[in-house]
Amino acid sequence: MTNEIMTNRKPFFITVEGGEGVGKTTNVAFIRQFLQHHEINHLHTREPGGTPLAEELREILLATRDESVGEMAELLMVFAARAQHLQQKILPALSSGKTVLCDRFTDATYAYQGCGRGLSIERIEQLEAMVQAGMQPDLTILLDLPVETGMARARARGELDRFESEHLAFFERVRAGYLARAAAEPERFSIIDASQDIASVQLQIESALLSFFSINIKHD
Repeated sequence: MTNEIMTNRKPFFITVEGGEGVGKTTNVAFIRQFLQHHEINHLHTREPGGTPLAEELREILLATRDESVGEMAELLMVFAARAQHLQQKILPALSSGKTVLCDRFTDATYAYQGCGRGLSIERIEQLEAMVQAGMQPDLTILLDLPVETGMARARARGELDRFESEHLAFFERVRAGYLARAAAEPERFSIIDASQDIASVQLQIESALLSFFSINIKHD
């Protein structure tokens, strides 16, 4: 399998999704090790963020503040950061032949701003069409975990940001939104049970990655 992956030169867009406390940071690092081991030239990035301007917007989005942040203002900032990220980083990397590994992408917008905040899915779809012009991940690794377990992990890390400070009902809606997205696009999503120990979680991820690359090599 290693040699097959090495000889497959097509770049892919891989995203990692999940709610708070699911272990994205640890498991994104594991995926990077997998790509490096198989000598897959890749770029690691994140959303919101990825470029200097998009990182500034990330800081604004996550900062706790006295002023209430309007749901539509939040949504527009997310897509503004994404537009810059795509233009300046993601699309150039893919065009140069690099696989892109991104910590969150548009599925997070549907889960957090759509299901969590209750914003119109149709409005999100309109912005997605404007900003992405059909651009979608090839594979999405969804780390799934019961909300109470994830929030306990998040609180144990230290001070919570503006999103992490939301109530449990918000995160239940976010989780349901993610699972609904995965059910609607099972060919793109791989759901990982993140409640297991880290070794078991990473075995699931490795299996998903090997399956993805094997299928795409056969069809290339």
